[in-house]
Amino acid sequence: MKETKNQVAATEIHGLAVHAAGAQLVPYRYDPGELKGNEVAVRISHCGICHSDIHLIDNDWGISRYPFIPGHEIVGAVSAVGSQVRDLTVGQRVGVGWQADSCGICEWCRQGDEHLCAASQPTCVGRNGGYADSIRVNSRFAIPVPETLESENVAPLLCGGITVYSPLRNHGVRPSSRVAVIGIGGLGHLGLQFAKAFGAEVTAFSTSTDKEAEARELGADHFVNTRDNGSVKKLAGSFDFLLSTVSADQDWQAIVNSLRPKGTLCIVGVPPSPVSIHAFPLIGGQRSISGSPTGSPRDLHEMLDVAARHGIKAITESFPMANANEALVRVKKNQVRYRAVLTN
Repeated sequence: MKETKNQVAATEIHGLAVHAAGAQLVPYRYDPGELKGNEVAVRISHCGICHSDIHLIDNDWGISRYPFIPGHEIVGAVSAVGSQVRDLTVGQRVGVGWQADSCGICEWCRQGDEHLCAASQPTCVGRNGGYADSIRVNSRFAIPVPETLESENVAPLLCGGITVYSPLRNHGVRPSSRVAVIGIGGLGHLGLQFAKAFGAEVTAFSTSTDKEAEARELGADHFVNTRDNGSVKKLAGSFDFLLSTVSADQDWQAIVNSLRPKGTLCIVGVPPSPVSIHAFPLIGGQRSISGSPTGSPRDLHEMLDVAARHGIKAITESFPMANANEALVRVKKNQVRYRAVLTN
């Protein structure tokens, strides 16, 4: 069938869905219905596996609705565009991240912070995501991918990359900044690269001393073994910005104490226990603690441009889409260094 502006060649979308909490993925197909005026259809070539997919599969957050197809680090080619779409064309390569839609009219959408919209529509919550051959999203959330970026390496940037880029950008990291990235994994290895692209002096915090050489290759000027509590305490008053990417409890008091006056600790990984610190170091040094989700379409456009100009990419392992269950097991066991990507 010949594709036209408002026509999709395939009437069904085929993917891999989970039907109950913790279950394995099985083949699944669904009819996406008529293409809406503001939508694009994307033929998927690559989809990264994010730990958020695992949380959704297991319903750890209590928001999953079964059956559904996971996946929200999507790269592919536009296969059809709705009647209202003017900025994308059939055949254009695009990326889709955590978000597939927003209301478009609230104060957050109007100021370019669509990711904070109360009506934000995640790509694979209450709808089907990217472990599939195709997907449809609001065209504002399909971001053109620069030609110099490889699809496999760029897929994890659509969630993991923007999760670390947005706080660096929106907290004003600059060449004069002293930045530390806590955890050198799927998020942290990207955080090091972007912090270096911002021109900052970069320190890597890790419990894995065997990662020191690679951390330095990725942009770290210094390396700290966080298993040595004394080494962290010696860094009191050292950093303007701390980015915590780990999903593990830390000595938060020592970490906050390592901030310079007016410094910020930004948490993007979710530790299992509450973060507990004394208030006085915050008050006395005008220090702050913040969190950050993913990012807006504006930030995604900018991040991909920065990645293209500075040669930033995710370190990936590739798996055929049909082997998604195997890939998920390896991700759960932390056997992938650093991001798994499914390919069609």
